[in-house]
Amino acid sequence: MIDNRYIAIEGPIGVGKTSLSEKLSECFNAELILEKSNNNPFLKNFYLDKDRYSFQTQTFFLLNRYSQLLELAQRSLFHNGTICDYVFQKDMLFASLNLNKDEFSLYENFYDLLKPKIPAPDLVIFLQSGTDVLMNRIRKRSRDFEKNITFDYLEQVNRAYNNFFFHYLESPLLVINTADIDFVENKKALDDLVQKIYHHRSGIQYYVPLRAK
Repeated sequence: MIDNRYIAIEGPIGVGKTSLSEKLSECFNAELILEKSNNNPFLKNFYLDKDRYSFQTQTFFLLNRYSQLLELAQRSLFHNGTICDYVFQKDMLFASLNLNKDEFSLYENFYDLLKPKIPAPDLVIFLQSGTDVLMNRIRKRSRDFEKNITFDYLEQVNRAYNNFFFHYLESPLLVINTADIDFVENKKALDDLVQKIYHHRSGIQYYVPLRAK
């Protein structure tokens, strides 16, 4: 049990957000909320032609994430705790990378109307890794809509995440180096992380799992 806390897990494409979210949901007997990337009908075309499909892709994600998290806010009581594999702000992060000036200006109006209705997490876990590791993981899992992700685009995304969380102040933050660790396979590392989460209530902490030392 995590005392009705709402915990969000974030990081760049391929870093292992969903796998860790599923594990932590089991550990804490918490409700699990997963981003529905596969449901975005524009995503595959986005990786083929970013300029043409960015706005449609981003707007779909914005409204989908808003719908999921608004439902969470309206329940008001997180009776068993909640684990989510994204934060709402990730949408703005990707929009700033992918949209042109006019598109971003319009998108920002939508975002500013929606964000105040979304609850802030009680804890955010930011998973970090090098771009080469992320690329290898993406290739290994071989999702059809990710096959056209380039190293350069992934590097842009990775830098944007690091910059965003360097300045992040909205919730307590736990930063984890995941380059050499697999929380799904390494039970000791997962148990250690669970203890970190139990005791982290404020500020920023950095955690390097044992195998990453």
